[in-house]
Amino acid sequence: MPTHKTLHESEVVLDVAETELPALVRLSLDLWEEHHALPAAQRAAIEQRIASGALALPEDLGHGVGVLRVAHAGEGEAHCALLRLEGRIPARDRAELHFLWIVAGPDRVEDPTDEELEPFGWMLVDDRFSGDAFGATTEDQLLEVYERYLEFVETPPSISFDDVPPELSPSGKLFGGLLKDVRRRGKVYASDFTDGLHPKTLASVFYLFFALLAPAVAFGGLSAEFTGDQIGAVETIVGTAVLGFVYAFLSGQPLTVIGSVGPVVVFIGILYSLCESLGIPFLPSYAWVGLWTAVILLVLAATEASNLIRYFTRFTDEIFAGLMSLIFIVEAIKDIAAAFAGDASYATALLSLVLALGTYYVASSLARLRHSKLLRWWARDFLADFGPAIAIICMTAVAFVLHPVELEKLAVPAEFGTTSGRPWLVNPLDAPTWVWFASIGPALLIATLLFFDQNITTRLVASPDHRLEKGSGFHLDIAVIGLCTAVASLFGLPWMVAATVRSLNHVRSLATIETHGGSEVIASVRETRLTGVLVHLLMGASLFFLPALSQVPMSVLFGLFLFMGFASMRSNQMFERLGLWLTDPNMYPPTHYLRRVPRKVVHVFTFVQAACLGVLWLVKVSAIGLAFPLFIALLVPLRLAMRRWFEPAHLAWLDAAEVPSEEDMRVLE
Repeated sequence: MPTHKTLHESEVVLDVAETELPALVRLSLDLWEEHHALPAAQRAAIEQRIASGALALPEDLGHGVGVLRVAHAGEGEAHCALLRLEGRIPARDRAELHFLWIVAGPDRVEDPTDEELEPFGWMLVDDRFSGDAFGATTEDQLLEVYERYLEFVETPPSISFDDVPPELSPSGKLFGGLLKDVRRRGKVYASDFTDGLHPKTLASVFYLFFALLAPAVAFGGLSAEFTGDQIGAVETIVGTAVLGFVYAFLSGQPLTVIGSVGPVVVFIGILYSLCESLGIPFLPSYAWVGLWTAVILLVLAATEASNLIRYFTRFTDEIFAGLMSLIFIVEAIKDIAAAFAGDASYATALLSLVLALGTYYVASSLARLRHSKLLRWWARDFLADFGPAIAIICMTAVAFVLHPVELEKLAVPAEFGTTSGRPWLVNPLDAPTWVWFASIGPALLIATLLFFDQNITTRLVASPDHRLEKGSGFHLDIAVIGLCTAVASLFGLPWMVAATVRSLNHVRSLATIETHGGSEVIASVRETRLTGVLVHLLMGASLFFLPALSQVPMSVLFGLFLFMGFASMRSNQMFERLGLWLTDPNMYPPTHYLRRVPRKVVHVFTFVQAACLGVLWLVKVSAIGLAFPLFIALLVPLRLAMRRWFEPAHLAWLDAAEVPSEEDMRVLE
């Protein structure tokens, strides 16, 4: 971290009205001449540089702070000044500056580096200091604010497993945590609906509808393949609509979205194969496994087992979220590539690729439009909020215009009914008696998976980066998931749990985004359960319009998969650090951990995470996929053991639950 001397040894001028660079440099020259006996020869050399018209635009250091370097051929020392401007002046790359460092000196004299000047800019995006910095009326006041800021960021964040949020503080009583969750969320339950009366809610609902429909159909089709059509797309859509509505209405964290997820689908497929090999009926056995799972989850909710989630840190969160992102991206790529590897014509394969990439491109471009200079702000926000829905409509229209080309459409039946034509209600008594009790074993495994998936996703949703204010309800959520699991098991619906990628995209669809120094920051999130209630009602209503849904090409939905997967990946710090492996070290971004942790340590920490991610992926697709939940649980003791190999301060900066406030939370582009 730079020392305090940079600002102390500089001239500081507040509220400068000048906007022309030559005038600003001459103002600095006057100050240096007055306070530092600037030699006449040095001033003459700088004046000659100004007169030659050689002053380039300042460099943007980020967050409204820039630096103008004036090198000359004269003699003497380097001088530095910091100017707070009344207005804004342009910088390179079309940035605009509130503060300007002016550094002047001979070519061969060492002057302050960007690394020494940049921290001042990070202070301006921290709510605890920016107001005081802009409101300072004297040089001493600004210096005092800067000193407080440097002292704050030089203190490593605390990672104490004893410091837990109120939602995870133990009550020591049976059902104590569950009752606390009910009381806490009950106080804001009415506002959970009234806060949703906003146009952003409508945009979120339309986006979420397709964001939920796409994986419901995709994972439903995968389930049908794994289970011989006993659980398919219709069952997945019905489960998403009904159980998602129940969860949105009763949960402790309504911004979390539940649905069918890849690891659970894989687990169900393994369970089906096991039943086939044992010669026992699948759905009755599935019902018993699900009922025991529901009992286990309710016991975990009653005994405050979610308090254990405090042993999970950013280390484990990033690995799990990264796995979910990869599942979305890999499934999309596999399905797009299947058109080229199968019997489809080249026209079909090529159009499928164009539609998928077009959906991704349009959605991404409209999301970036939010911070463009084009259009009015309300038009940019509208297009950014509705971007995914607009992309789906546009690409579906393209497919309609090119209708002579055969495309795989959304696989839904012509009328409402189960995929195989079986009755909706499953009779558990059709399973052999020994299955009633033997199913406890698989139930322990799937309960472990649901428990960790639900709690980790809720932790990610409730991240301090998202600036939520109403709190969560970990124990209440597990209880609701337990009830939903019991219902799903009796009706042959897929088990539902928190869907990480969909949940994070739900949060961002309700976020208010601000820009500071060209970087995007989540300023607030509209916390409402109205979006969840409405989108699941819409999912249910879609079952009455199956013929219309059948016109949406699957390639369009795979493009949405790509958009969601890459969007959640961009906000995952692990992938940011993986990108450093391919980056010129001289071009590394000025992140908080790179300024405080040796690069080698950063790379080793990232390598451990990447290795864990690779192991989880291999286990998921291997013959021991049934044990997948146990490998997630093993991330906790591994993280605890890392304290032997890493210095505590380094782990603190790399693994803090909250990104230090000097660093922006970058969201969807």
